[in-house]
Amino acid sequence: MSQTATENATFEHATLGGGCFWCLDGAYRDVRGIQEVVSGYAGGHVPNPSYEQVCGKRTGHAEVVRLRFDPAVISYADILRMFFTLHDPTTKDRQGADVGPQYRSVIMAETPEQMETARAVMAEVEQAGVWGAPLVTELLPAAEFWPAETEHQDYFRRNPWSGYCRAVIAPKVAKFRKGFADRLSRTEA
Repeated sequence: MSQTATENATFEHATLGGGCFWCLDGAYRDVRGIQEVVSGYAGGHVPNPSYEQVCGKRTGHAEVVRLRFDPAVISYADILRMFFTLHDPTTKDRQGADVGPQYRSVIMAETPEQMETARAVMAEVEQAGVWGAPLVTELLPAAEFWPAETEHQDYFRRNPWSGYCRAVIAPKVAKFRKGFADRLSRTEA
């Protein structure tokens, strides 16, 4: 997108939690139309929580990513369709070995239109029987978003050789890139 087109774009935000925020962050960074990915915390009752507090399971926050996107390039519905391939939305407070309320599946709609779109996409996923079990994804109005600490931003790209990245994130991102290759702005491994 040219500088002028970027300057004239009207951006929207999407806030999504699908387990560890590092996985969503790693996948969405390469999607055409997504201008920014910020890992953080939302949905809890403690102002500006730390990673340690959220992992303590008493703040009520979910690990989320907040995406800034250009709806002229990618629709909110398509972002959600991607979201439902990146995690198991049928397990409450769990993604694989990651267990706790901070790992819940959640969509935090920023507008009534996003809420309506999320309901429609969730019904589409349920009807298609993609997961073979009912969705437990929470659909909530947007909550205050708190950016995570610097070390959690772009974690996968900065730490490709860490055990968690190699065992958990890399396979999810590779599957995502293969499934959505036509939607990526770049395709580095």
